[in-house]
Amino acid sequence: MVNRLKRLESAVPGLDDILCGGFVEGASYILRGRPGAGKTILANQVAFAQAREGNSIMYVTLLAESHERLFEALSTLDFYDAQHVGSNMIYLSLFQTLRSEGLDAVVTMLRKEMARRNPTMLVVDGLLTARDAADDSLDVKTFVAELQANAAFSRCTILLLTSAQPGDASPEHTMVDGVIELHEDFAGARTSRRLQVTKSRGSNALSGLHHYEITQGGMAVFPRLEALLSHPSMLDAAPPERLPSGVDGFDELIGGGVPAASVTLAMGPSGTGKTTLGLSFLKLATPEDPAVMISFAESPQRLFRKANAIGIDLESMVASKAVTLLWRPLTESLVDKIAYDLLDAVAAVNACRVVIDGYSALERTMLDKTRVVEFFSALGNELKGRGATVLATWETRNLFGLSTESPTPEISGIVDNLLLLQQHPAGADLRRVVGILKIRDGYYPSSMYEVAVGQGGLRACGKFDASNPSLDELRAPAPRVD
Repeated sequence: MVNRLKRLESAVPGLDDILCGGFVEGASYILRGRPGAGKTILANQVAFAQAREGNSIMYVTLLAESHERLFEALSTLDFYDAQHVGSNMIYLSLFQTLRSEGLDAVVTMLRKEMARRNPTMLVVDGLLTARDAADDSLDVKTFVAELQANAAFSRCTILLLTSAQPGDASPEHTMVDGVIELHEDFAGARTSRRLQVTKSRGSNALSGLHHYEITQGGMAVFPRLEALLSHPSMLDAAPPERLPSGVDGFDELIGGGVPAASVTLAMGPSGTGKTTLGLSFLKLATPEDPAVMISFAESPQRLFRKANAIGIDLESMVASKAVTLLWRPLTESLVDKIAYDLLDAVAAVNACRVVIDGYSALERTMLDKTRVVEFFSALGNELKGRGATVLATWETRNLFGLSTESPTPEISGIVDNLLLLQQHPAGADLRRVVGILKIRDGYYPSSMYEVAVGQGGLRACGKFDASNPSLDELRAPAPRVD
């Protein structure tokens, strides 16, 4: 028989996923990180969540900072609720006791208060201060052991906060059930905040580093997508159907359309029609079979104008709930946060079509480039498992010609279908062409085909031949858009 450990939900978005269900009831944890990393916010966010459930909380500080200053800072955060302070949340400062009487006196005071209040959660902020006041490492271990002994009878969960540097060998780490480290590093000019569970006794936890952010809502953690979704949450049914691409003359080349529940990547340089291809794919969405599009370079208003210029009323499609638009400007974004936003939007409408414009922008927000293949593989597998057919774009560097470099190694494992869009000089013209490099489990021609932008989006005009005049007679007048 497998013993299911009772868990306490943290109310910190993403953290319970990393802890595989939340904090274990009655266990003890160390939260460790440099000053400013967010330990106090994390502990209070968890404590207020437990207080809202009617549980009793003791929050003990061994720091010189007054509780007035603490409440002043916490009151700016959404989770703070003053009605719990002094009722089922007791804040107790033992800094002066530690300073004047030593660690033994702190233990005695804590024993009395815990016996009187019988808390379900104990937070001790300032473990490093206690370590500095101890004569040796045995005193620190004894201090932690006393807390655990007093908490064991009532199944009280303990959070010990310390400003010790992540990676420091600390004797108290051998005493606790879990260690959560908050890292702050520089990635170029950016600060990278990442959380890591380095110890989880008797319980699974997602390994590795996971980005987090601190906002007015408190802390939110974003588990690495490839760790949380190492296997998709839903099984890919691999349906045999084909979906029309929305590109006139193209579906006949690939057996009737793109395979349903697949990922198609259209790569090429700027100006070759990648976004127009995405809009063409999007135009077939309906309120019954909705679509989601996420873009990074162009705001919804600019997409409305671009779509309107080629005869696609995208604004009306958004108004009718046929299309959901997400815009994530390329600023200081977190790649996992963007991915979860996309997955939430797809789940909210049960989207049949998804346009990601583009993969190259997502790759740019990825601070650790070694994750590229695993991240895109996890994202694609999850979208396919949810029954979505995906069209993604990737901007490459070569502006002209029919040659290109693979944007990332092992690209064949990331996508099911691969298209190459290029602009080829032919005399005084720049000719847009598309090559079909891969259609998984399907037939596709090896020739390059000329494409044109007209009313309704992109359309295939015929095989490309650089020696022949451009196919102007097949092109409807249209603004030059990408």
